[in-house]
Amino acid sequence: MERSTKRLISKDRLSQLPDPLLCRILNHLPTKEVVRTSVLSTTWRSLWLWVPSFELNSQKFQDFDAFVSFGDRYFDYGRVSCIDKVKLTIEEPDYGVDDPSYFTTWFDVLVKSKIRHLDVKSRLDLGYHKIPLTFYTCETLVYLKLTLVRFDDVEFVSLPCLKTMHLKYFLYPNEATFERLVSSCPVLEELKIDECFNHHTKFCRVLSKSLIRLIIRKRYSLQEYGSRVVIDAPQLHFLSIYGYLSESFTITNMDSNAKLDISLAFPSNGINIRGFLLGVSKVRDMTMCAKTIKLIKEYATIFGPLPLFGCVSRLCVTLCVFDLKWLPTFLESCPNLKSLILKWEDSSNHLKVMNPFECSSVPKCLLSCLEFVGFETSILGYTSEMELVRYFLVNSAILKKLTLRLHYNAIRQYDIFNKLLKIPKRCRACEVVVSHGFDRFNM
Repeated sequence: MERSTKRLISKDRLSQLPDPLLCRILNHLPTKEVVRTSVLSTTWRSLWLWVPSFELNSQKFQDFDAFVSFGDRYFDYGRVSCIDKVKLTIEEPDYGVDDPSYFTTWFDVLVKSKIRHLDVKSRLDLGYHKIPLTFYTCETLVYLKLTLVRFDDVEFVSLPCLKTMHLKYFLYPNEATFERLVSSCPVLEELKIDECFNHHTKFCRVLSKSLIRLIIRKRYSLQEYGSRVVIDAPQLHFLSIYGYLSESFTITNMDSNAKLDISLAFPSNGINIRGFLLGVSKVRDMTMCAKTIKLIKEYATIFGPLPLFGCVSRLCVTLCVFDLKWLPTFLESCPNLKSLILKWEDSSNHLKVMNPFECSSVPKCLLSCLEFVGFETSILGYTSEMELVRYFLVNSAILKKLTLRLHYNAIRQYDIFNKLLKIPKRCRACEVVVSHGFDRFNM
């Protein structure tokens, strides 16, 4: 009997810890497991209400009223403890909810409880799910992710601690609201915009003195939802753009050492393309997809030489196989290029029937500064591929290293090695590295 009693006492030592320490322990568990501890004893019955991190999903409840009732217990306006991190997923029933005030009340409690990390996913078609007014002056928020919400037209915004903001499938009433939202975050470092929908505005301006990373995703045509984008961010170090552009995309200010990743579909209006290219001409590290390169090629064919990318030292470019011959022309616009990464769209049938790669012109960068060339698309051994490799080895004056990999279906692998060995190198010190599976060969 005495031994059994000691065993029970030892098992319940956890309950003897101070409540703040217990909350810190529970904070490392999934929310579902945290709530389950309420049945352990009277000590644990309400402890889950004080855990600073919480995840709540309406789909986990039998009906929406039960979800709201449960949330009301956690987001109690009378609570005195801080809430550090909350993730809300609100999938309301098709018939809607008579009283949506819970959303505003919960936000008010979060702001009052000094929320730092907030992730909210709502429903786009429910007009009453606007972000409450208290949010716009939250002094503690550091991380914010909002999906399927609406912003109100407010005159004053102050988010002094916000460093990361992700906005996805969101609505805003006018251009001034969005601009104010971004510019009123004095320490904002990362902004991700993923599908903003606005039928009334056609202008989006990203104005920030602190922004370092900007990611814009626009999978649908901008012609319907707004098409003019202006970026003014002098500290911007990384810019990634994916989507459609129907009018203009202008970069008036960004860091000269920025890294740029472009995957944009432009209209046929060459003037707009030129304006965009001028805006990104001062970056040092640039990645371009095949469709962007193809449209730039069409622009150059119609309107003449491209703007100079005088600061670009690293270029990663994906090409359609039929655009490979245009590559030297594009490299003419990169006179200070040091590193080139090449990819092309997987189309072995096209490579097989293509004419050999032939080009008499040699861009300035090959003669003066290009030190590294990497073929990231696996080589199959077709003539057009081997001639492209030959072009760089024969014409690059100071090339230090060229890397390529053989496709597992590469034809006549022995012949490929022989051809590589026979190619004369303009720079004799150049190292050719060939990888095949897990094997690497230096030539």
